[in-house]
Amino acid sequence: MPIHFKDRNPQRCSTIGTEDGVTLIELMVVVIIIGVLASVIFPTFKQQILASRRGDGITQLLRLKIQQEAFRLENDSFATTAQLGLPTSEYYTFSVSNVSATTYTIHAQAIASQTSDIGCVHLQIDQSLNKTPSTCFL
Repeated sequence: MPIHFKDRNPQRCSTIGTEDGVTLIELMVVVIIIGVLASVIFPTFKQQILASRRGDGITQLLRLKIQQEAFRLENDSFATTAQLGLPTSEYYTFSVSNVSATTYTIHAQAIASQTSDIGCVHLQIDQSLNKTPSTCFL
């Protein structure tokens, strides 16, 4: 014969008819909160990606400047686009202009999704380390 004990703890008693679960209102509140957070975070995230890619483009410009200086040590003038061997990138095309014995300008033109980087679509650096636009090189 089994022994039955009465539960004397009133906190364990549950009311008949109550159910555990999530209501539609609670679910919609969570969805709205996630939507607001995503709308705030996504633009900032996108700007960080553009700035990171811009940094890669600037790094390539500085490497090309070093290559130009090395080329000039061994030659009478700076290298042209064909002589320099420009890097390939998914986000920038590189070129060299204004080449002479004393001057050159290296350009990086944004392509593909990097064209969204307003104000920094065209980057350039010259033999005197003049950077244009200067706000993009920070």
